[in-house]
Amino acid sequence: MLHASSFGAAAAAYAEHRPDYAQAAVRWALEPAPGPRVLDLGAGTGKLTAGLVALGAEVVAVEPDPAMLAELRRSLPDVRALRGNAEAIPLPDGSVDAVLAGNAMHWFDMAAAGPEIARVLAPGGVLAGLWNVVDDRVAWVAGLARVGGSAAIGPRDTPAAWRAETAGMHLPGTGGAARFGSPEQAEFVHGQRRTADSLVAALATRAGVLVMPERERESLLGRIRAFLANEPETAGGEFTLPMQTGVLRVHRL
Repeated sequence: MLHASSFGAAAAAYAEHRPDYAQAAVRWALEPAPGPRVLDLGAGTGKLTAGLVALGAEVVAVEPDPAMLAELRRSLPDVRALRGNAEAIPLPDGSVDAVLAGNAMHWFDMAAAGPEIARVLAPGGVLAGLWNVVDDRVAWVAGLARVGGSAAIGPRDTPAAWRAETAGMHLPGTGGAARFGSPEQAEFVHGQRRTADSLVAALATRAGVLVMPERERESLLGRIRAFLANEPETAGGEFTLPMQTGVLRVHRL
């Protein structure tokens, strides 16, 4: 099973356990947009979509996976939600002022998606990717990253790794008639209330975990449960998972 297509099997768990995005991060992503029309591209179950709606944006969501799209439509019935992908966006030319992608831009084939994003963006529009990362400057979170390994805490899931991974990646090329300006990065403090069980459930929706053989997956999740049960910060009920929302932003010239 390909990582990018693994989420549909866990759509309900994804909707329940994945975090939203820091509202300050969403506002910063939208700051330079020339108008209120926003495309949430690779919208999943609508985690970012809901934040955009809360800020008063006119949102259309596009998602390729039918199970994820069904969850989005169930939770946000008033949002226009279309099946499609970044490489073939089902919208007219110049129809949105901003294109945002929550934990999704690294799945795009930018050779095809870049021209499509430029096509649907109005002049002066903004493209922004948002990623939630765990703050491994906190000791127990660093321990969790070690125990979870790259399957549960992936190559862009901590602040330093996110900065390095996104600095020159995941954006459209500079060729073609539609040009983009220089990229900008920013990070915003975020957090999510958790229990040990709900954190394990969230990590179980990570692509690297979803594609594991069942025995290997259960072994990994068991090690994570044992770790959390032995950490003072996480053993006694609810706690806050320290996070950041990182934003990579670029303007269409």
